[in-house]
Amino acid sequence: MPRSVNAVASRARRKKVLKQAKGYFGRRKNVWTVAKNAVDKAMQYAYRDRRQKKRNFRSLWITRINAGARMHGMSYSQFMGKVKANDIELNRKVLADLAMNHPEAFAAIVNKVK
Repeated sequence: MPRSVNAVASRARRKKVLKQAKGYFGRRKNVWTVAKNAVDKAMQYAYRDRRQKKRNFRSLWITRINAGARMHGMSYSQFMGKVKANDIELNRKVLADLAMNHPEAFAAIVNKVK
């Protein structure tokens, strides 16, 4: 009696991976072993970078707040220390947006904490 293999499931699994590899260059898009490795690596990068994106944005916000604060004669650490001391509950994302797009509102906050 021949060995029974679940060809339907294994083909579906391969199709799923090849569908994820759509748009890749060369053999990465249509050769099973190459595509599987490429998709596995892409998933690792995606997992890692979902976390790195949060760090990158926080770093960008800090840079923008620092630039805005220095225009008013304060460093970032002095500014954030005084914001916390004055119980201004604006997070870095909002402060960075104000510093970039609404400089007059950011200047009002700086004047309040000085």
